[in-house]
Amino acid sequence: MIKNVIVRKPSKNFADGITTSNLGKPNYEKALKQHEQYIEALKKCGCNVTILDADERYPDSTFVEDVAIVTEKCAIITKPGAQSRKGEEKEIIDVLKKFYNNIEFLSGNACLDGGDILRFENHFYIGQSKRTNAEGAKQLTEILNKYGYTASTVPVKKILHLKTGIIYLKENTFIGTGEFIDNDTFKDFTVINVDSKEAYSANCILINDNVIIPKNFPNSKKALINAGYKTIEVEMSEFEKMDGGLTCLSLRIPVDNSK
Repeated sequence: MIKNVIVRKPSKNFADGITTSNLGKPNYEKALKQHEQYIEALKKCGCNVTILDADERYPDSTFVEDVAIVTEKCAIITKPGAQSRKGEEKEIIDVLKKFYNNIEFLSGNACLDGGDILRFENHFYIGQSKRTNAEGAKQLTEILNKYGYTASTVPVKKILHLKTGIIYLKENTFIGTGEFIDNDTFKDFTVINVDSKEAYSANCILINDNVIIPKNFPNSKKALINAGYKTIEVEMSEFEKMDGGLTCLSLRIPVDNSK
């Protein structure tokens, strides 16, 4: 269960962030409204939401998931893989101290984005992408092992982050698209297939028995409802323009370690 969630408001220079989407420049005011709707969806799921002020030094800083990994037993500060995002991770430490007594850190040549970390029960899949290197995966695995978790790596070849293409829901069921539909790593699980036209909607969030999904992806919504999930739709057009998905916008803290 998730009780506490941390988000950060989009900065005024949000449109200056990193993107490969070719969907045009995002509208800042519209992004703010969509972010507010996202927060309301989290509250509907029963979460307490800590809202951080925008950090104008970092255009991508609203994508707060990339700077930390949160579990019941510890929080881990990452080392973002993009040069323009280095330093973002330092701004989350004091916030996490409100929820954790033990915070771990990656060091040295490690690079790792939280968007590459997919949790399946007590196992963590680490996407090896352009943003997460082998050293980052190695250090994260060592930290997770120390707390009784297991981890393994998954190549990410065609998309930004692992969770851009596949998300764990519950009861051995994932939702995925593209290179992860027939991926050997997930061959023993049920994978709800998201077709290429709605690939963006593969990045959704299961929170306390509700699945928050991006709006205007009817096939994905139908597939989730048919699989027995309750859905909450949130408009995400401005964040999609910046390669950002629903998971990217929050740090979701498991209830066992919240204060």
